[in-house]
Amino acid sequence: MAEKIGLLAGRGDLPKRIIDKCVKEDRPFHIIAFKDQTDPALVKGHPHDWVRLGAAGKTISLLKDHNVTTLLMAGQIKRPSMLSIRPDAWGLKFLAKTGAGAFGDDGLLSRIVTALETEGFKVIGAHEILDDLLAPKGILGDVHPDLQAQKDIEKGIKLAHEIGALDIGQGVVVQDGLVLAVEAIEGTDQMLARCKDIAREGLGGVLVKAKKPEQEKRADLPTIGIKTIQNAKEAGLRGIAVEANGTIIVDRDAVIAEANKLGLFVVGITP
Repeated sequence: MAEKIGLLAGRGDLPKRIIDKCVKEDRPFHIIAFKDQTDPALVKGHPHDWVRLGAAGKTISLLKDHNVTTLLMAGQIKRPSMLSIRPDAWGLKFLAKTGAGAFGDDGLLSRIVTALETEGFKVIGAHEILDDLLAPKGILGDVHPDLQAQKDIEKGIKLAHEIGALDIGQGVVVQDGLVLAVEAIEGTDQMLARCKDIAREGLGGVLVKAKKPEQEKRADLPTIGIKTIQNAKEAGLRGIAVEANGTIIVDRDAVIAEANKLGLFVVGITP
């Protein structure tokens, strides 16, 4: 029998796809849902517990009580301030030992993964459950980037890796050689919303997403989905480039179909 999976679930479509795959394969699982973070509809009809984000010790105890051996983190979690998270005893010990409160998202997640492994759990990535999740290399739809778009992609991937090395974000928008936006704590959707008001005349810009150079691949890989395509179109962009084998595409076929419909290119690139 397959090892029981504990799903630490955030927002978005990815946790649902993982749950659907576990149900289809009759694989045992238990969901940890976070108050004010996880969509209640996600866990309806499935084994789950609700915890507050700062209750790390309780989360670990619940997982062990349910005989979970393998952990998977999936979905968006809005990172709260250290003041509002109210860490429990386990969390306070973790913060004191690692100083993780001073790190960016990837630095924090890397230390969380290590701490969970110390507790005896095996931590895996979503792409280890959903084998079609990572972006392949090459043009993924009917639309191809032109020469200017290729130049914007080249600049974008270099900049994405530079901000990634500083653990700032995973995405940038470049138009005609000019950087319109850099992703920070607000996330891709909000970054694209900003671009709508500052885009220049002429050919639309390009969204480039790449994993951070020291990215913990089992958590928080850059992700795009149908909503990303729609928001990119709304922002006046003409395409999206993502790092091949380093970016999650949620429901790839639907994403490609939407991009074709809206006239945007999607391409997987190797830096």
